Amino acid sequence: MSEPAHPDSLPTPPQRRPASAPAGAPPRVNPAVYRAVVTLMNLPLFLQGQHMDVHGREHVPPPGTPLVVAANHATALDPFMVARALPPGRYLQFMAKEELFLPVIGAVIRAGGSFPVDRDGNDVHAIRTAVRILQANGTVGIFPQGTRSNTGGMHGGVALIAAKGRAPILPVGLSRDGRRWVIRFGEPMTARGGIKAVTEELGTRLSALARPVGTRA
Repeated sequence: MSEPAHPDSLPTPPQRRPASAPAGAPPRVNPAVYRAVVTLMNLPLFLQGQHMDVHGREHVPPPGTPLVVAANHATALDPFMVARALPPGRYLQFMAKEELFLPVIGAVIRAGGSFPVDRDGNDVHAIRTAVRILQANGTVGIFPQGTRSNTGGMHGGVALIAAKGRAPILPVGLSRDGRRWVIRFGEPMTARGGIKAVTEELGTRLSALARPVGTRA
């Protein structure tokens, strides 16, 4: 019988890596963190005596189906207002500028399901991540203007992602009337017809949905 192997000569067991989403899998959403962040980020509105009026919830497709949510972007709280306005069951995973993903806040953002995007270039990785979320019947949130603006130009990334993910686009308009924020969900639109045509149509719909209360076309 051979001698027992010395502990130093035994093969080293493989190191266990922290649990994470498998390669190629969409970002995970921690429901508890998601709800906590949405509630916390909406507190400033209510503490200032503001409130939200939501219209068009009947246009939101049921959970368990892929969806791209495209909204105009005027304030830093827009993502959280749109997330709060959505019917229960949908977790809105936003493309967020990569500058936000600092050591602590970045971990919270990722736990909520959002993911970074490089706004200065054609971020192929972010596009692929968005498509994977849609393929898993998730909900991707994008601001087609890219930055907070009432007059900014539209980017074609929304149409491209929706087409690749075979998902409808849900246009959302945000406007403010004094202490009242109005969130309007429009009818979903398809991504068929070419990137340019879809982007132009989306821009038209967002302009109408985001028109301040009491104004006419």
